[in-house]
Amino acid sequence: QVQLVESGGGLVQAGGSLRLSCAASGGAFQGYGMGWFRQAPKKEREFVAAVTWNGGSTDYADSVKGRFTISRDNAKNTAYLQMNSLTPEDTAVYYCARARSGGRYSSVGEYVYWGQGTQVTVSS
Repeated sequence: QVQLVESGGGLVQAGGSLRLSCAASGGAFQGYGMGWFRQAPKKEREFVAAVTWNGGSTDYADSVKGRFTISRDNAKNTAYLQMNSLTPEDTAVYYCARARSGGRYSSVGEYVYWGQGTQVTVSS
């Protein structure tokens, strides 16, 4: 059973930056794609970014392209989401997830394991 624990969320002013981390334990990390999703109040969970098992390819939601960067360190069993130029519209609970295989996926259904989420609040 894979456990994922997110950290790095918090309160930041518009235009600021945060770096989220997702530490995996208890199971395989290397060899599987990783993704970040977010969910704002009264909204559905939405795709943010994804990375392949080796970090060689990434994908982003249009709303975060050019501002967010997903990466991973397989030696540390950790995935990251660097978030720059944050806006109030980025306020949400951010979740990391491990995919069922090694690609990069934007669909919630392609992910098997989920973290508990970390709150990101951007003030105007």
